[in-house]
Amino acid sequence: MKQIITLFLGICSIAAVNAQQITSAAKPAEVTTQVSTIAQADELLTLKETEFDFGKIPQGKPVTHVFEVYNKSKVPLTITNVTASCGCTTPEWEKDKSVAPGEKTTIKVGYNAAAEGPFTKFITVNYNDAQTKQITIKGEVWKTPGSSAPENKGLNDLKN
Repeated sequence: MKQIITLFLGICSIAAVNAQQITSAAKPAEVTTQVSTIAQADELLTLKETEFDFGKIPQGKPVTHVFEVYNKSKVPLTITNVTASCGCTTPEWEKDKSVAPGEKTTIKVGYNAAAEGPFTKFITVNYNDAQTKQITIKGEVWKTPGSSAPENKGLNDLKN
């Protein structure tokens, strides 16, 4: 009985080691395929910058920034959708435009600076076959005064 159990455990051990070797051998090919697919996607849509900092901006004054998008691949690029993380951020792009290899296009991102304080907003760019890239805008909105500056009555004295 001990011999049967020992034989059974030996066979299971050999099978487990063999299974790990087969799995390990298969993984590099999968990783290589994934890496090459990611590299091809990166070549297809290249951004001059992926993040823009507006710095300090006054409350109530909308701001915009234009992101430049390049097609560095050998196939046409079509931006299918651009979505923002909230309603205060508005992306604009040329819909239904096919960007030829070596050409560029733009994505204009607007931000409504209504709320006071720091902000970071994410914009997702969807392109060719559901591939995505993310761009970011950030900055800080400072509160504008509630009223205009008081009148300087002494100014008339200086004019005389």
